[in-house]
Amino acid sequence: MAVASEETTNICSHCDRAIPSLNIDLHFAHCSRNLEKCKLCGDMVPKKHAEEHFLNTHAPVACSLCSETMEREVLAIHKGEICPQRIVTCEFCEFPLPAIDLAEHQEVCGNRTELCHLCSRYIRLRERYNHESRCTGVSDNIVGSSRDVRAAERAPGAPRRQPHDYSSRRRLFFTIAITGIAVILGSLLFQRKTGNNQVH
Repeated sequence: MAVASEETTNICSHCDRAIPSLNIDLHFAHCSRNLEKCKLCGDMVPKKHAEEHFLNTHAPVACSLCSETMEREVLAIHKGEICPQRIVTCEFCEFPLPAIDLAEHQEVCGNRTELCHLCSRYIRLRERYNHESRCTGVSDNIVGSSRDVRAAERAPGAPRRQPHDYSSRRRLFFTIAITGIAVILGSLLFQRKTGNNQVH
């Protein structure tokens, strides 16, 4: 039994697709009347949807975070990896903040110290991971800080004073601020009341 030869094809001059030779004339008439090639991406799109295709695919859009204008197809990458206003977290305190402020924040945050419970030394947060990997658990008074020396001189069994808790400090400042506001408001109300009594 003879094997049927493959059907010959021609390339449509409008859409550049290979079309069976027998259908090329009919295809070209339909293709050139109804489709057009996008000048930006080369896709064939229906002529009646060409403007919609441009707006949905290629029209510049503004980033909702930083207002920079860019092509729609790169917007997701911009928002996730490049935008200076995208929210990132500090590696030391996990506080969320805009990426543009991260370096300055971490410069300060990384210089805060925490007590190493193995060697009883205060270690900068930026050095914590390196310290933990080589900490022997022995207090080194020769190179230690004055805090370490005082800790070593303290009587055995004496309770260790914990470092100031950042959140308790914030609560203290908040309480002071609220008290100050209450005093000011009370003073203003008292002045108004005495002023009204003098008018009568």
